[in-house]
Amino acid sequence: MNTLIHHSENRGHVKIGWLESKHSFSFGNWYNPKYMGVSALRVINDDLINGHNGFGTHPHDNMEILTCVLKGAISHKDSMGNAGKISAGEWQLMSAGTGVQHSEINEGDETVHLLQIWIIPNIRNAEPTYQQIQRNPQDQPNEWHLIAGPEADAPMHIRQQTEVKTAVLNEDKQLDVQSKYGVNYIHIIEGEVEFNGQIGRAGDALISTDNGPLKALKNSQFIWFDLPVQ
Repeated sequence: MNTLIHHSENRGHVKIGWLESKHSFSFGNWYNPKYMGVSALRVINDDLINGHNGFGTHPHDNMEILTCVLKGAISHKDSMGNAGKISAGEWQLMSAGTGVQHSEINEGDETVHLLQIWIIPNIRNAEPTYQQIQRNPQDQPNEWHLIAGPEADAPMHIRQQTEVKTAVLNEDKQLDVQSKYGVNYIHIIEGEVEFNGQIGRAGDALISTDNGPLKALKNSQFIWFDLPVQ
């Protein structure tokens, strides 16, 4: 397939009081049948959460829920007994399995910026699990950092034939994109990159079954989802 661009301006934009969010795919009250996910990737919500607000206790099941905090810290609490903060540069993976209830609250004064990502699992009704790691690509730019994968030795184990990697890439540097599972979805957090002749900017995503070099035209940060063909 040719490399496609999911432009930032085509994301859903929702602003309700304490929450401002941009939805890459249909979510909640924002629905667009053109944007229902790619392969097993179902949700990327780019959230700004005002101080002393957040998502109260609510349930999930049979979903791999990945949180990437970009600025600030969010307080997490769940029915598995986990409680604590997820700070900028940290990642959380909650495999909801048979069911879990959780809350995510910004207990501070400053706005928290995070990405909430949902991936459909390939195993249903498994025991819920919780994982959290520190992995800030700003500390080691110009290389891939594996966040989650299906292998036992991955930093966080995900119940899907999917790898999630992130990187910060300095201007004119490049990284190789070689898919294991068949579909590349590259979400650009900031900057400007080129992949297979297409240019993506902050908030855009590049989608392709082709591999090749990913080049930064400006200092950039992004997440690469290596997804199964479905």
